[in-house]
Amino acid sequence: MSDDCLFCKIIRGEIPSSKVTESNTALAFRDVNPQAPTHVLVVPRVHVTSLAVATDPAMLGDLMLMAASVARLEGIEESGYRVVANTGPDGGQTVDHLHLHVLGGRHMKWPPG
Repeated sequence: MSDDCLFCKIIRGEIPSSKVTESNTALAFRDVNPQAPTHVLVVPRVHVTSLAVATDPAMLGDLMLMAASVARLEGIEESGYRVVANTGPDGGQTVDHLHLHVLGGRHMKWPPG
């Protein structure tokens, strides 16, 4: 964990969050600046700065499985949802801790950006 990372502070409970679900390896909580009716972030409990440097296939699989679980819990599994991993500045990553956005509750347009 990183001492100054926003998501590490949320994981440690130093910053409050609206938790959706959690496991031994990941935490899912509501985004404070939602871009869709459902907008949940899924983060690994270990500090990994981005998808570009992630090397643990089990951790990445856990994140994706939790994203699917979030969709079920939030009632958007049937209607559809989007899972996004912004990576690096040009990819729109604003927090240097790997995280997935689970977005749903409305029609998603393509291309997204």
